[in-house]
Amino acid sequence: MKTLGFKLIKFERYFLALGLTLIMFIMAEVSGYSEIIFPEMLAILTGAWIAKKQPWSVNKRRIFILTCLASLFGVAIVKYVHIALFFQLMLCFMFAGLTLWVARTNFVPIIAACIFPVYMGVNTWIYSIAVCIMTSLIILGQWLMEKFHIRSVNTYCADDFDLKKQFNHWLKLFLIFGIISFIPFSSRNIFFLAPPMIVAFVEFSNPQSKARKMPLKIFLLMLLAVLAGTILRLVLNLYLDFPIILCALVACILLFIAFDYTRAIFPPAGGMLLVPMILNAQDLKWFPIEAVIGMMIIIPLAIYLNKK
Repeated sequence: MKTLGFKLIKFERYFLALGLTLIMFIMAEVSGYSEIIFPEMLAILTGAWIAKKQPWSVNKRRIFILTCLASLFGVAIVKYVHIALFFQLMLCFMFAGLTLWVARTNFVPIIAACIFPVYMGVNTWIYSIAVCIMTSLIILGQWLMEKFHIRSVNTYCADDFDLKKQFNHWLKLFLIFGIISFIPFSSRNIFFLAPPMIVAFVEFSNPQSKARKMPLKIFLLMLLAVLAGTILRLVLNLYLDFPIILCALVACILLFIAFDYTRAIFPPAGGMLLVPMILNAQDLKWFPIEAVIGMMIIIPLAIYLNKK
């Protein structure tokens, strides 16, 4: 009975995460603002709702403040800082890293929240408003799940956060990110380093990350996310003319099954799953090729950066 109860509780978390994801797509469809679709939201949902224990050392207040700040900064860069794409993205990466360092947290999804508007050329505050609303709903949902014992209560402690060590770590990441991203960003082949992949790069560079212990399994999860999102969008939406919300529904179910089967929950996979839902047809055809090549490079590189 106890095992059955755990399975039912886990199913409830999957179901609720699927429901909120579909609400985001419905809001975008009804309003006509595609900027409402924020792929990294599913990554945050994966860590905050689906995972039995939240993978980030962060409290609810910081989740809201940091995510909103990151989204606002990203849109502001597009609107007011008219420089080359490479330098825009480097500014976003630097801002996100400094924000995480100052806030003493490893809540790395804010990197995607900051960088995503630059990737897609989003220059409207609607994106930031949508991110703030969805983040609020995630926090509220997590609080309710904890209250009704659907998931464990999240605790936050920053006592062991070594500021000097973390500053050096982020400085090294900034320099390496600049080197590996210069050619893709300068040539506009940006999906070699899609926003969730940048989050994965930072995650794998963390010596304490559990993902480093199972890189092949994580790579296969990311590969499944890329292929599922791309193929479903191509077949169901572009060729059969079904609504994108159906693509998102089927794609999320497939990813959740993969999470359960592999017993590996990696939030950036959720972000990669939804990226194809917002791409145009031309970018969509190249996305899986660029993404797979990018993953084959950044995962081993990030692990090698901190072998010790």
